[in-house]
Amino acid sequence: MITCFGSLNADFIYELDRLPTAGQTLQSRRMRIEAGGKGANQALAAALDGAAVVMIGAVGRDSLAELALAALKSAGVDVGGVIAGGSPTGTASIYVDDDGHNEIVIAAGANAEASAGQLGDATLKATNILLLQLETPVSEVETLLARAKAAGVRTLFNLAPAIAIDLAALRLPDVLIVNEDEAAAAAGRLGCGCDALALSAALGTNVLRTLGAEGAEFAGPFGRCRLPARPIVAVDSTAAGDCFIGVFAAALDRGDGLAAAMSRATTAAALACSRKGSQSSLPNRAEISAALS
Repeated sequence: MITCFGSLNADFIYELDRLPTAGQTLQSRRMRIEAGGKGANQALAAALDGAAVVMIGAVGRDSLAELALAALKSAGVDVGGVIAGGSPTGTASIYVDDDGHNEIVIAAGANAEASAGQLGDATLKATNILLLQLETPVSEVETLLARAKAAGVRTLFNLAPAIAIDLAALRLPDVLIVNEDEAAAAAGRLGCGCDALALSAALGTNVLRTLGAEGAEFAGPFGRCRLPARPIVAVDSTAAGDCFIGVFAAALDRGDGLAAAMSRATTAAALACSRKGSQSSLPNRAEISAALS
């Protein structure tokens, strides 16, 4: 079982010919609203790939709350640990250009009320993999990393967005997952190189660095692996990173080896990039398996 402590958002997605520059107003060709949030995206990606998933987080008491939860419920994710907070449901404004590049601005809303206390000891002990990101309060994430370590629960921690966190906490997860920007931010604080091997050596833990069109690399006590990205025509990269992480977690939860888990995650992320949307772009288990074969 995978337990995900993370954000749940309503995404406002704007399709543009190109991304705006400072002070510029552009006309969007199309705008749509769908569910998002790094936590929910990763939880859904794992569930669509066949994992049993529990979601822990917070939404508001507003009309966007059900939107944020709908796809998770449909995929069989246990959302009993999602509370209704006093703030509005979190939101994100996402701008996507014709090349699939994006710019994102988020408002935490109820995500700022998510608490480590929502994850009870019984659920934690029943968890095979605890999945964490940083769109919820940093202090709560640090608390859960320490609790999971003490309980012997495997943790995958996505350092996203790349905001400040206690360096001691970065040494706690079994796998630290970063993209190139997040890796550079961590390396700057640690005074080391930003590749997976250098980060792993500085932290003493496993590091998985995603490299966009260049694929992904892994280094640490679990082993070393580098895989190229699958060739695709990118349409929208909004949830591709979250898709990679969720499917990687699902593969490890099933007992797949490192190389197999990374290959499956890379394939799923490529499928997500080839589609428009946040959660609507995430592939299911059959689609991923078909693409792999």
